[in-house]
Amino acid sequence: MIYNQEMEAVSPELKEKIQLERLQQTVNRVYHNVEFYRKKFDELGLKPDNIKSLNDITKLPFTKKKDLRDNYPFGLLAVSKDEVVRVHASSGTSGKPTVVAYTKNDIKNWSEIVARAIVAAGGQKGDIFHNAYGYGLFTGGLGLHFGAEELGVATIPASGGNTERQIMIIEDFKPRGIAGTPSYILNIAEKMMELGIDPRKTSLKYGIFGAEPWSEEMRATLENTFDIKAIDIYGLSEVMGPGVAIECHEAQDGLHIADDHFLVEVINPETLEPVQDGEEGELVFTSLTKEAFPIIRYRTGDIGSITREKCICGRTSVRMSRVKGRIDDMLIIRGVNVFPSEVERALLQVSELAPHYQIHLVKKGPLDNAILHVELGDEFFRSISQDLNHEKVGALKKNISHLMKSTCLVSMDIVVNSPKSIPRSEGKAIRIVDKRKNNALSV
Repeated sequence: MIYNQEMEAVSPELKEKIQLERLQQTVNRVYHNVEFYRKKFDELGLKPDNIKSLNDITKLPFTKKKDLRDNYPFGLLAVSKDEVVRVHASSGTSGKPTVVAYTKNDIKNWSEIVARAIVAAGGQKGDIFHNAYGYGLFTGGLGLHFGAEELGVATIPASGGNTERQIMIIEDFKPRGIAGTPSYILNIAEKMMELGIDPRKTSLKYGIFGAEPWSEEMRATLENTFDIKAIDIYGLSEVMGPGVAIECHEAQDGLHIADDHFLVEVINPETLEPVQDGEEGELVFTSLTKEAFPIIRYRTGDIGSITREKCICGRTSVRMSRVKGRIDDMLIIRGVNVFPSEVERALLQVSELAPHYQIHLVKKGPLDNAILHVELGDEFFRSISQDLNHEKVGALKKNISHLMKSTCLVSMDIVVNSPKSIPRSEGKAIRIVDKRKNNALSV
């Protein structure tokens, strides 16, 4: 099933015509209404009339997160404040938050985009939908909520936290779909099993998971734990929020971008030049329909690739790969580049472990060092009589160390912990604990 056949299955020729018209409108909007962009265009000797084809997008300036912070809070608005009906913001963990705003029409478009996404994930009108994304300044909760209502599903605004109450609601209300960060949904499953509830016997049939990098191995864990289809959703507040792209349940092979609303590029993050389809690089998005907060060539920092091949589901939209990681989340451990998602992918192959881990960054003399904290599964912990000094634990540490070297090409000190000892999150999982600066990073 496709929610908007006219737009999601449009011919490539007509789609490019729509994209160009909307790109030209957006360029005109920012040039005449946003001083920041007008100065950028003028510095380049660029006028809106210079954009005559989609290829001309490479003439436009990039936008970076720093630009949003430098224009905090409302310096990038393209409408008067009395046209704004909602404001969202990032968590602002590294300074001022990035602020985005929406007109009534922006909310309408966003809701329709998310409705499409839920249908792609396997949702349908009449479902009950359990939304465990956080509500508030974070775009996840309200973004999914308005899209679900647009589709016509009964939406449970569970938000994050109060896990036992969430379990009661899932048991009693019998939702067909669930949404949240994959780490928190696994937290729900873990608590269910503690309470003697089998997650595979709930009413859930599909889950929409995002807001943090997660691997194919994590997908398998979620699907096996709940007996559901686990679907990856992509979005970021600077571009719109959740729904910028989503996998379809038929293929689960790349995320369909709502490319009548967002134009995607992939660039080499060092040269800033475009890369070929299928080649990994930094994802760059330009909004095509946003009114309050249009954005031009936003450098997301996310690493991925795109394909234009038609999907078996019938959608003709450009698809992006699952995000490998963020440029600023990449760790350099003894000269080797590694993303936390690569570590996760390896660890989830180890049956003795629970799907929870943390990487602690410390100083070892003048050098940076990584300590990988893993957690034993309940069954294995019982089999060694809850003895962390058991010889099997020593063998397991050696196995994990070898796995890190062979798959991630890094050497890490391994610390094996008892079950339930690594802190759980009600939102984004804390995977990196940087003890060099005494701060923790959610990735």
